[in-house]
Amino acid sequence: MKIKNVTIAGTGVLGSQIAFQSAFKGFNVSIYDINDDALEKANERLIVLKGRYVEDNYGTKEEVDNAYNRISQYTDLAKAVENADLVIEAVPELLPIKQDFYTKLSAVANEKTIFASNSSTMTPSQIVDFTDRPEKYLHLHFANEIWKLNIAEIMKHERTSDEVFETIIEFAKDIAMIPIPLHKEQPGYVLNTLLVPFLKAAMQLAADGVADPKVVDKTWMISTGAPIGPFAFLDIIGPNTPYNLYKAWGDQGDELSAKVAAWIKSEYLDKDRMGTANGKGVYDYPNPAYQTPDFLK
Repeated sequence: MKIKNVTIAGTGVLGSQIAFQSAFKGFNVSIYDINDDALEKANERLIVLKGRYVEDNYGTKEEVDNAYNRISQYTDLAKAVENADLVIEAVPELLPIKQDFYTKLSAVANEKTIFASNSSTMTPSQIVDFTDRPEKYLHLHFANEIWKLNIAEIMKHERTSDEVFETIIEFAKDIAMIPIPLHKEQPGYVLNTLLVPFLKAAMQLAADGVADPKVVDKTWMISTGAPIGPFAFLDIIGPNTPYNLYKAWGDQGDELSAKVAAWIKSEYLDKDRMGTANGKGVYDYPNPAYQTPDFLK
């Protein structure tokens, strides 16, 4: 089983990155979203990514132009997945939206097509029954800024075929990711199992007025030798996924998660501070304060 044609469904920050990285590594890529406005925003993200790859010495202008030209855009799901060997779903992190998407996708996708969700928090078992191909369904999770933070967490469920699992591991390698195979379902994979409580603790300190976000970052960086702190990491991730996650937990009765979600909303979302995606987060970009020599003094 060899992947040649890839469709990315959902063109937010990470969906756009997955699409561009796949195209950069030579795959034929289709992107799908619900309307022209969404695709217009996706196109803006792709153009920004061209510049980022060149700035980071990851690719030449010719290489990023070629990658951009390998990407086709669709608002018709059936056309977007017509020739797909693999569909990577990156729609919003809300279970009803994902379940509805897979019901529609199953009705139009070719029998050969593998389905992979980029869900940050959900397990395959929560979604697989809304697909028509449990043996060809698994999760494929990326970290933000995937051309630099290049892991791909690949999580199977008990009905995923071994052939499909190995195919997606090879695909991850083909797009220059380091595959992280998970043989058992784990909410949050490896990365978020470690990262989510870490960020939650940092944001609790800010939400409770214990310490300013930059002081929290400075404390972590000096004490551990880490190059960035939790709030710089939050800027890279962007606020949307953490907000949805903590709000969902808050709605289920977790008061601390509800407090953290409210803090993200007031300090990030309501102020249109989307982190590195728009250059405004806890820090201002492209020259954040934590990279200056005086920050740790």
